[in-house]
Amino acid sequence: MVKEDTVLATELKPPPTKQLLRFSTAGSVDDGKSTLIGRLLHDSQSLYSDQIAHLETKTRQGETPNWALLTDGLKAEREQGITIDVAYRYFATQTRKYIIADTPGHEQYTRNMATGASTADLTIILVDARKGLRTQSRRHAYIASLMGIPNIVVAVNKMDAVDYAAETFVAITESFGSFMRSLGLRQVQYVPISALVGDNVVAKSEAMAWYEGPTLLEILESAPTSQARQKAAFRFPVQQVVRPNQDYRGYAGQVASGQIRPGSRVLALPSRKTSIVKAVQLFGEHLSVAKSGMSVILELEDELDISRGDMLVLPNNPPNSGRDFEAMLVWFSEMSLQSGKTYLLKHTTQTVRISVDQLLYRSNIDTLAKEEADALNLNQIGRVRIRSFTELHTDPYQENRHTGSFILVDPEENHTLAAGMIVPGSEQDHASERAIVLPVSEQERRARLGHPSLCIWLVGATKAVREQVSVQFERQLFERGLNVIRLNGGRVLPGIPREQARLAFGALTRVVSLFLDAGMVVIAWQDQADDYLHSGTREKIPAEKFLEVHMVDDLEVVPSRSENHPWHPLSLGPSQTDAFQKLWNHLLENPLFPLNHP
Repeated sequence: MVKEDTVLATELKPPPTKQLLRFSTAGSVDDGKSTLIGRLLHDSQSLYSDQIAHLETKTRQGETPNWALLTDGLKAEREQGITIDVAYRYFATQTRKYIIADTPGHEQYTRNMATGASTADLTIILVDARKGLRTQSRRHAYIASLMGIPNIVVAVNKMDAVDYAAETFVAITESFGSFMRSLGLRQVQYVPISALVGDNVVAKSEAMAWYEGPTLLEILESAPTSQARQKAAFRFPVQQVVRPNQDYRGYAGQVASGQIRPGSRVLALPSRKTSIVKAVQLFGEHLSVAKSGMSVILELEDELDISRGDMLVLPNNPPNSGRDFEAMLVWFSEMSLQSGKTYLLKHTTQTVRISVDQLLYRSNIDTLAKEEADALNLNQIGRVRIRSFTELHTDPYQENRHTGSFILVDPEENHTLAAGMIVPGSEQDHASERAIVLPVSEQERRARLGHPSLCIWLVGATKAVREQVSVQFERQLFERGLNVIRLNGGRVLPGIPREQARLAFGALTRVVSLFLDAGMVVIAWQDQADDYLHSGTREKIPAEKFLEVHMVDDLEVVPSRSENHPWHPLSLGPSQTDAFQKLWNHLLENPLFPLNHP
């Protein structure tokens, strides 16, 4: 029975998840990109039944199947025999799933090629064996290197048209190899194929027995899948704040890179406040980990001021934060780039206004030279310096595609103008190698000192009495382990005339606020008894940190206070022997003043 249960469990066990590889095709026009994909789909048995029936009909009629029609879906593409827009196709083998981006070869559609290659893990650059290396092949190889595509395959197509000559293949690999090395691309694979006939696409070619390397499909089956986003630093651009009720606050978004677990400390940008991840949720279920590409809701232990466009990261590995950076632009629009003009920049989940301060150079695709230029035109590529009106949190594109890329949008027409890739260009760009030094928080000060900050404001009686009482209170609080200081207008601005009491009061409250930020207990009083100045204190110092102590002869007089004020005003007699003990008890009774000092 146990054996039968084991067999049944094995049979019901879901199959392992297949790895996904995204790849694009590139190359000059008529190099056979669409034909290659059609052949790849057919030979891997990934076509629909109606497509197979169409091909069989053509074969019975004695015609050579037009493999390109399997991917060229637009009417204009069929009429002209070219690819215009990016066509996405999907197929799977026993071990992997694939998403193919068939990109255009015409120079005027370079922007479409860049779009298709932007998410690829691998790109196949086709070269016509009859024509060798051409401008568009160089252009596409350059864009592939610019976009950091880790795997490059050069497929020398139409080998049947040159009688499968090994010399032709070797000559092309040598010329292309030299160009690839100048781009810094050294991990490049070369394979001779005939997409029309099917040589070395899925099956080995008998006509090219001299080639001992893998077929194109074997290369795809063994190519490393994208693990870069998993290994990159954790980035979580917030898309939406989820508030189904007053007791819950979650932050929804997609994990752009890295991974996150409950219990991890995160840093919120731009506020630079930290908190602990309380829960990671997906469709109401709690997860032990969220990895890149997953859309989840993060619940934090603290209610931080976070909104759409903010980013959650790990404190020890933050992105670059700033308003100035440099980027490579692939210009998409027929309207030229204008330095100094304001554009909209869409980066992760936020849209900000920016200006292009300077066009540093324009890239010559043929020579790889950096040329001086006043503008970028359609399909041209150049390096620019950008200034954002709002702080952005970015990574170099080569390190993180998601946080290192953006698009520029025309603010008037809402047209996409360019795709951008952030590049290292200043000292700021190395900030990701260093952890952000966070300011000391109020919680950290309270943990170190053992008590919260508080302002004890003395009012009433004479100047001499307030001075005497403040000295007594300071000594007693200090003896009990509190960090305490006395402050009054005369100490902050010595010799201030009475008619400038308001100036002294303003200076006093500002200094009191600074000492409160430092976590201290401040005993404060104003030299001149001015009701107007005293009433303004509540607006200068947070209510939860403000305690009024009234020095009055008649202890039956109860000071007035706001109903919502967290501290009850305290009445003490100037000569009361137990005045401090009454103050101390008053502090201990309020939960706003927890003590944990040595």
